[in-house]
Amino acid sequence: MILILLGLAGCDSPSPAPVPAPDTPAKVVGYFTNWGVYARDFQVKDLDTSGTAAKLTHLLYAFGKVDGGTCTASDRWADYEKPIEAGRSVDGVADEAKTPLRGNIGQLRKLKAEHPGLKVLWSFGGWTGSAGFTAAARDPEAFAKSCHDLVTDPRWDGVFDGIDVDWEYPNACGETCDKSGREALSRLLTPLRTAFGADALITAAVPADGAKLDAADYRAASESANWLSAMTYDYFGAGGADVKKVEKTAPHSPLSATTATVEKLLTLGVPPSKVLLGIGFYGRGWAGVTSAEPGGDATGPAAGRYEKGLEDYEFLVKRCPPTGTVDGTAYAHCGDQWWSYDTPQTIKGKMAYARSKALGGAFAWELSGDTPQADLLNAVSAGLNGS
Repeated sequence: MILILLGLAGCDSPSPAPVPAPDTPAKVVGYFTNWGVYARDFQVKDLDTSGTAAKLTHLLYAFGKVDGGTCTASDRWADYEKPIEAGRSVDGVADEAKTPLRGNIGQLRKLKAEHPGLKVLWSFGGWTGSAGFTAAARDPEAFAKSCHDLVTDPRWDGVFDGIDVDWEYPNACGETCDKSGREALSRLLTPLRTAFGADALITAAVPADGAKLDAADYRAASESANWLSAMTYDYFGAGGADVKKVEKTAPHSPLSATTATVEKLLTLGVPPSKVLLGIGFYGRGWAGVTSAEPGGDATGPAAGRYEKGLEDYEFLVKRCPPTGTVDGTAYAHCGDQWWSYDTPQTIKGKMAYARSKALGGAFAWELSGDTPQADLLNAVSAGLNGS
């Protein structure tokens, strides 16, 4: 795949021909992380002031954790205990000691009051939080009950419209390896559907790697799920445990790899309306680079504010703006660094592909990487709606 990518250096892949908007409105979905309120200072209020909440159809609150097969809160302080001062509050009203629900979930309640059409799901798992799913797969009914009890807790009644399962990865290896069998994910989602009911939203994130997609029955999983979110990013990188590390620069979310993942899911029998295409709101970067074009040698990951080889779009677009495009995404060469990331322009090309395949929509990982004007999320929304 790398050789193919390098052969495309300096040119864009042809964009799919525009197609009419689907009858069912496309889903515009974004992840909001509970840890983002700390160093990044990205608050629930920012979703409102940036215009993001007005464009989203669904918000996934990440992450709860799965501990010993049970759904639990991963950060009680950020989730529902931290008092939010007036300046960081959606409605401008500060939490008090007697306020029964504080923190992010309290703010999500206020956000939904401002945007009554917005659906919110609590997402569980993630790259570092998936080990507990193996135990959950041994007793799916107990897992489903624990999740339902937590998500519908009376303290935040009415905030959440369902649950998102981000298991990385069923019957395959992520940070840890799982051997629960090909039906493990569907065995989890079926009792979740029973516990939450037909009207609740049950969704799951799924891998982009073809071998991992073969390791589990994602067609069966899609029967209980409202949709599956394909993590079509991080195909290549210089840093981070969740990427395929390469010593030569390469785009981390090329269109050709993205389309291959989607086509794989469709071939496996997942209905296109239940597939969401993923967009990373960040870049992957290399240092020690001398070539401006993709495929150049590098000495290692570029410095990032929070993680080596990774940086938010909001920061990158100002510090290292795009110098070219390759395979439907952008790249940037500045000094001895080389970065790849999506821009509003490349996102619209990917959304045109999503529309051409009649996909259910797209999702963003994750919203704190966008600009204060929500340039990336606006491009997702506009692209999906054909404008």
